[in-house]
Amino acid sequence: MLPASNEEQLPLLGKKILLGRELSVRNEFERQRLNKNEFIENGSGDTTFIDDEVTKTISNDTALNDEEIRTFIRNMMLYAWNGYKRYAWGENEVQPISKKPHSQAIFGGVGSSLAATMVDSLDTLVIMGLLDEYSEARDYLKKNFDISRVSGILSVFETNIRFLGGFLSAYALTGEHFYIDKAKSVGDVLQKAFNTQTGIPKSSVNPASGQISNYGWANGGSSILAEFGSLHLEFVYLSEITGDMIYRQKVQAVRDHLDRIEKIGGLYPNYLSPDSGLWTGMHVSLGAMGDSFYEYLIKSYIQSDKNDSQAWKMYSEAIDAIEQQMVRKSKGGLTYVAEWRNGILEHKMGHLACFCVGMFALQSRLESDYEKAKRMMTLAEEIGNTCHESYIRSETGIGPEMFYFNGENEAKATLVLLTFLSKQPLPAQYQYKQAVCVH
Repeated sequence: MLPASNEEQLPLLGKKILLGRELSVRNEFERQRLNKNEFIENGSGDTTFIDDEVTKTISNDTALNDEEIRTFIRNMMLYAWNGYKRYAWGENEVQPISKKPHSQAIFGGVGSSLAATMVDSLDTLVIMGLLDEYSEARDYLKKNFDISRVSGILSVFETNIRFLGGFLSAYALTGEHFYIDKAKSVGDVLQKAFNTQTGIPKSSVNPASGQISNYGWANGGSSILAEFGSLHLEFVYLSEITGDMIYRQKVQAVRDHLDRIEKIGGLYPNYLSPDSGLWTGMHVSLGAMGDSFYEYLIKSYIQSDKNDSQAWKMYSEAIDAIEQQMVRKSKGGLTYVAEWRNGILEHKMGHLACFCVGMFALQSRLESDYEKAKRMMTLAEEIGNTCHESYIRSETGIGPEMFYFNGENEAKATLVLLTFLSKQPLPAQYQYKQAVCVH
């Protein structure tokens, strides 16, 4: 239970074993409330920062110390949270331009709001020391969250990472037991998606009717690797804290199937039929449709205190194949992970694939082979530089969704600009913050 007072002692958020070391995770932010004069209402009705430390222009050569960066990010979070609270409290999300709440699409549709932003923000509010905001969200969710009443379509993947993951993280950080009940209610809904001939879950579920479906655009209604392959961490932890092994059994059956099935030169294609259990296309990507499957393998290995040998084997074999067949370097010296389609490399890299920088760096810490560990860290640094370049070559300072390599000296940025950041060198983080403030 988090303390409600503003006492000086920092709350112990938990002890975790990571890479063989016990870490005490504490909230290091001062717990005072922001000064009431720190926010004002401008003429348009927007909530605006007036604190000098927040509104000052951060140029590319501005040197900020760690505490200034932390304060800056924390205040950005509070700014976004206050916008959600004012314009869309209890709804899934707020639309920043219209300032209207939005609860359609992947989270149940109109009239089925589950307060997605609130659930997804619980752990961040705790870690940042925004305990009043956390307590308000906790109290709302404890009283109002009920996934069983939703009669619309939920994305299994998004519901897992945001709702199930959100409640599990909140429980892990605070120990408040009602989160277990909320997490279990979500897990029980998601279980329905596994009711297929192979046990490979489909992409969508209707909590009220139990109806499940795949997207028609997904290679003829196939299940997507990054979706059905990114349930393991949450389901295993849910089994651990409830004592009900059914959740672990569901995702372990998926893992076992992927381990058995023939791979394409060691590569995992992005689409698989939940009816036949066979691959339905020859497209491999570390970006969209594939990305988090690999991340979940290595993190499952860590979650098991490095006892999940199957996860490590599958991860290592997959990354070896990707390194050999898909990692390339442009003439300009930029290392990237291409996409593989029907045996042909497509020399483009999606923004989502930038997550592999952190994954490869993490792998380097887990490798027993020193030379391989060194190689993976070098690869992480080189791809991190490529992702950094994709930001600084943009006029806005925001990285592109996709960048192509034309064999010459640069990556060409196209498509929609995103407003989220993957692990990158610090200069890119500065520019990202500047871009968010400006845009």
